[in-house]
Amino acid sequence: MTFRHPIGINRRMEPGTIVEYIDRKQIVCAVVLGRKNQKLRMLTEHNREISHAEKRLAHVTRERLNPDKGRDALVSRLQDTVAIRRQLQKQIDVEALWGVLHEEAAWIDLQTMAEFSFDGDISSDHTSAVMRALFEDRLYFKFDTHRFFPNSPERVAQIAAQAAQEARKAHSIEEGSKWIRTVLETQHPPVPSDKEEIVEILKSFHLFGKDSPHYDIGKEIVARSGMDPNDGPFHLLVKLGIWNQDENLNLHRFGISDVFPPEVMAAVQQLQAKETKAKPDGKRQDLTHLSTITIDGQGTLDFDDAISIEPEGDGYRLWIHITDVSHFLRKGDAVDEEALARGSSIYMPDSRIPMLPRSLAEDLCSLKAGQDSLAISVMARLDHSASVLEYEIFPSIIHVDRQLTYFHANLMVDEDPELTAIYNVAKKCRQSRLNAGAIQLTLPEMNVWIDGNGEISVTQINRESPSRLMVSECMILANWLAAQFFRDHGQSTIHRAQLEPRGRLIDESGGTLYQNWMQRRLLSRVIIGLEPEPHAGLGLDVYLTLTSPLRKYLDLATQRQLRGLLGLETLYSDEELRFIIQAVEQPMSYISVLQQERLRYWILRYLGRYVGQKEEALVLEKRRHRYVVLMTKYMIECSLPLNCGADLKPEDTILVKLERINARSDTIGVSLA
Repeated sequence: MTFRHPIGINRRMEPGTIVEYIDRKQIVCAVVLGRKNQKLRMLTEHNREISHAEKRLAHVTRERLNPDKGRDALVSRLQDTVAIRRQLQKQIDVEALWGVLHEEAAWIDLQTMAEFSFDGDISSDHTSAVMRALFEDRLYFKFDTHRFFPNSPERVAQIAAQAAQEARKAHSIEEGSKWIRTVLETQHPPVPSDKEEIVEILKSFHLFGKDSPHYDIGKEIVARSGMDPNDGPFHLLVKLGIWNQDENLNLHRFGISDVFPPEVMAAVQQLQAKETKAKPDGKRQDLTHLSTITIDGQGTLDFDDAISIEPEGDGYRLWIHITDVSHFLRKGDAVDEEALARGSSIYMPDSRIPMLPRSLAEDLCSLKAGQDSLAISVMARLDHSASVLEYEIFPSIIHVDRQLTYFHANLMVDEDPELTAIYNVAKKCRQSRLNAGAIQLTLPEMNVWIDGNGEISVTQINRESPSRLMVSECMILANWLAAQFFRDHGQSTIHRAQLEPRGRLIDESGGTLYQNWMQRRLLSRVIIGLEPEPHAGLGLDVYLTLTSPLRKYLDLATQRQLRGLLGLETLYSDEELRFIIQAVEQPMSYISVLQQERLRYWILRYLGRYVGQKEEALVLEKRRHRYVVLMTKYMIECSLPLNCGADLKPEDTILVKLERINARSDTIGVSLA
């Protein structure tokens, strides 16, 4: 098939020539009146005089009008011409035309397209009608004003899908913005089922901003509805009951849920139905005769470690028992895969999201008082200075006799012989590490509690209390001995190492609050790898963690590797261990952010009621435009303007006045009191 070139669009335009050009996605018909400054002066069908370059013309008519006729007559004739062409356009079946021509992979000129569309002689009205038809329907042909290229069937399907999507988008914008305007004026608006998609668009827009796949449509809906693009969607979703005023948006951003998938819960039911209790044998020792204690926070329900102690000569035999989670959980099953994806339990003032389903963490695998439990026990024989004479690690059965809270253990430590012994051992272990160069930060821990009525209480916890010292030092000892166990057996596992800090501000005497806070900034990051390396922060030659297998996947993996050394299951390969380290890296990074930001959020929510009140603060540093200060009662940093009226220096203790607080935007403004 041969296609001719387009008719003379580029010939010199004479006055009276009817032409067409494209303006704002519309075809406009006009008559040439003359030429001025290298441009054509024209009168349009809309009775407007314009100037256009000749190259912008899309169509030129062979017939001419008499330019001497009056303006109204010319406009009327143009409008009649447009009407004729629109009538002819209606006769063109673009899809049928494409059906005839789409196998021709070549450009087709306008005259040829008109000949395919109409019988008989072809006039300028016919060619214009074809141009208009293919300009308005871009589905089947690629448009280039005077020539056309048939799209392939695949391209037609793609364009049709895009057009449908654009139509849906336009509909969503129109209907969504209209509905939102109604919602804003309604006291208790419902969410109709046909508006649930709009809700999801707004959620995504507010959570992810420009990273949202719905950013463009969300931005347009918000703009047309008159909402504030920053806070408007949040307040609207609160009004609709989708979110609450204290909604934890990071949970949505990170895709974290406290609900486990159905396949995980089905696997848990199967675990619970099995007989999982083991009896003493050649591999598992019966330690149920020992007096065994757990010490945890008041709200703890998942008990993963316990302690036993007995005098021996002028020293002690100390046992640290870790619940044997791996006896119940198999590598690669649905529960294990979900735990790996979560990486760790998450602890926040207003919620706790477990790594394992609660029926496992708080029941089947928990070291609950009054019942026999499976454990991995680390036994250490200690001399009078708490130096380790020898140690042993083995699977065991234990019986927890007492479940103490930190509070009650502190009250009993001077009168209870077991607690007194554990405390004395813990103090000596701590001192031994300090002598080896350990850095012990003595910063208080903030505890935020929200009761059932939404009332917030904020208190400081002394991390150096006897009960917390007992638990932390016993767990550090167990982890250190387990790391030695792997090193001595030449077996890879997941170790933790830390280089020397970039500077030392404190020594074993403790240091000031300022020194402790700034020392934390100087600590080197913890390195997780397969090689046993020193841990400078703890003052130990080698270290790992396995004492929290209910709450941390790396501890669970380390426990499995330990069980492999003990002959209870197969060992991980180095490749598998590296995969686990890599897999938990991302969830652990956002869990850390999530916990820190949520703690700060609730402290700011609490402080919101005390705007105007004075608080003690510690000057940390002077920056270019501000001082950085630490509110010592709440252990949160904030900024003080340089022009506060005083020349301050690090370590100064000052009073600041709370001027403004917005927990949602994480802003706190203070002035020098």
